[in-house]
Amino acid sequence: MRLTYTSDLWWKNAVIYCLDVETFKDGNDDGIGDFRGLTQQIDYLSGLGVTCLWLMPFFPTPNRDDGYDITDFYSIDPRLGTLGDFVEFVRTAQDRGLRVIADLVVNHTSDQHPWFRDSRSSKDSRYRDWYVWSDKAEPDDPKSVVFPDKETSVWELDKKTNQYYLHSFYRHQPDLNVGNPEVRDEIARILGFWMELGLSGFRVDAVPFLIENVHPKLADPHEFLADLRAFMSRRSGGSVLLGEVNLPYPDLVPYFGEGLGDQLTMCFDFIGMQKAWLSMARGEAAPLVEAFEKRPKAPKDCQWAVFLRNHDELTLDKLTEGERKEVFAAFGPEERMQIYGRGLRRRLPTMLGGDLRRIKMAYSLLFSMPGTPVMFYGEEIGMGENLDAEGRMAVRVPMQWSKEGGFSLSEPDREGPDGPYAPDRVNVADQKRDTDSLLRWFQLLIERYRECPELAWGVPTVLDSGNPAVFAHRCDADGASVLAVHNLCDTAQDVDLTLNGLESHILTDLLGDGTHTVSAKGKVRLPLGPHGCRWLRASTPEVPPDDASIKSQ
Repeated sequence: MRLTYTSDLWWKNAVIYCLDVETFKDGNDDGIGDFRGLTQQIDYLSGLGVTCLWLMPFFPTPNRDDGYDITDFYSIDPRLGTLGDFVEFVRTAQDRGLRVIADLVVNHTSDQHPWFRDSRSSKDSRYRDWYVWSDKAEPDDPKSVVFPDKETSVWELDKKTNQYYLHSFYRHQPDLNVGNPEVRDEIARILGFWMELGLSGFRVDAVPFLIENVHPKLADPHEFLADLRAFMSRRSGGSVLLGEVNLPYPDLVPYFGEGLGDQLTMCFDFIGMQKAWLSMARGEAAPLVEAFEKRPKAPKDCQWAVFLRNHDELTLDKLTEGERKEVFAAFGPEERMQIYGRGLRRRLPTMLGGDLRRIKMAYSLLFSMPGTPVMFYGEEIGMGENLDAEGRMAVRVPMQWSKEGGFSLSEPDREGPDGPYAPDRVNVADQKRDTDSLLRWFQLLIERYRECPELAWGVPTVLDSGNPAVFAHRCDADGASVLAVHNLCDTAQDVDLTLNGLESHILTDLLGDGTHTVSAKGKVRLPLGPHGCRWLRASTPEVPPDDASIKSQ
């Protein structure tokens, strides 16, 4: 397919890189990352090949929830810089061809936000109805308590007015009431403000909580999402809403906008992620095949965001209890590695025991899955976690630039990993000089992914590998085909595939050297090493593989 088709809908085959300004690079040597430090690393990010930066919250905050407790939606946390620093960062990123999106955390504020301080001052206050109040604490569904280690209810009594306020997360984060038209208008104003400063969109935090926990109930909660999307499209046609919607597929699809695709532009594939971990734990493809075949097609112009790890815990809440125990046993057997009884607070490289071959296979699987890959900073060099940090903070450690750390000339505000994952063992500088490093593998995967729009735009099909340990699929678009084959076990495998429509084609290995010829009956045998992986482009003998995507039209 023609690459020109992909430019308007840039998000459909983007590579999204999530980072926390506070932990990425310190530019003024106070031990805290900031926008000046981040700006100085733009060329590193551009050289890696990522196309979109997703910033975790950078707003003023009491910092009781790592910035997700916000006191001002229109400014920058002074520790991280100024609005001027932010604008310079965005301009530099755009100059290198990078788009920038940011966390939109508007389902709640900090209890120190001026709106809430006014709201709780009196039942007749100006901002009273900007939050959800009740004369009595409504019965709690235990499943509704997101952080059971810290909270026992989602209602908190405010003694001054003798009413309860709703907090879907922590008690210091009262929920905004989007049932109030003034709140909805203010949220649109926030989006518009940051778009004027150069943002290309937003990752929307906890979307179901945003539109469901309101008073009075909206006649159609999804109408609010459609209104936000329409507002953004009027301001900038290429802007996106990337939604955090951790629901079963049938319940998730309406967040795209039913068949219209007029609400969230993209949704994270939590089900696929969890099944991928179950497959890796078992060394069997079946769970991943199940998710692959059940995942609905995203509406036209929308896309799935695929990932293996992110900035939160590795949630396994959609697995059965037995399946969850399997993943725990394989990747986080110690109690301190687990969190909330449903997830892991580890990074991928440590969960895979530092086995570089297996780690490379896992990331190859990520980038070959139909959708837009999302990666978390430091994954490209195999950073580990700090289990001495509290909760989810274990994975939010300072970026490791050199043997000395390289994050700051001062003592970092946060401690990073030690032992085999300490900066003297895992860092950018060393891996830049090592052609076999994980960093170079990421650069290759990103380059090949961008050269193969079929992976993101094409029609995906699971292939029968005849081997329970091997996951094989193909993606077809406009007559062009790309195959991906992954061995989930630790022994070498030979895989026999039937490739209908590709009889007598040549398969060119995209991650290494070599070719294979498909027989006249559409058969081909592919050898795979332990935890081996291959991407292959199909072409006819007379067409060079680099031209196969275009010549097929």
